[in-house]
Amino acid sequence: MHEERLLERLSIIEKNPERRESQDTGRLVDSILNYLQRLLNTRQGSALIAEDFGMPDFTRLTDAFGSASAPEIERSFKQIIQKYEPRLMGVGVNFVPQSKDALSFSLKITARLVADENIPVVFNTVIGADGKIGVSS
Repeated sequence: MHEERLLERLSIIEKNPERRESQDTGRLVDSILNYLQRLLNTRQGSALIAEDFGMPDFTRLTDAFGSASAPEIERSFKQIIQKYEPRLMGVGVNFVPQSKDALSFSLKITARLVADENIPVVFNTVIGADGKIGVSS
């Protein structure tokens, strides 16, 4: 299993053709982080790859990004990640209450790497008031 997605690997090989192929957990996690950032900031229906690629429109929720809508948002994140990020397994998504910014919504994504089931990963996700989703590790 490769750490990076295909286009990332091609770009790296083009820049450094003598790069040795070896398992690098840091590169793998960075690649997953970058991909999650793109996946979660794509709106469903806007990508040619698949009609359900990306996140649904959450503006229809009555509580917008309040704690009452947390279970539905958690479920949506988990389903999208499980479907479109095959390098992760055992994905869990949990709402993290925010006291600082009432207009943002935070989630913690936990999973294990498929390449090595013993390595857990955690991503912190914040949905801002502007709808942008930030992902960090």
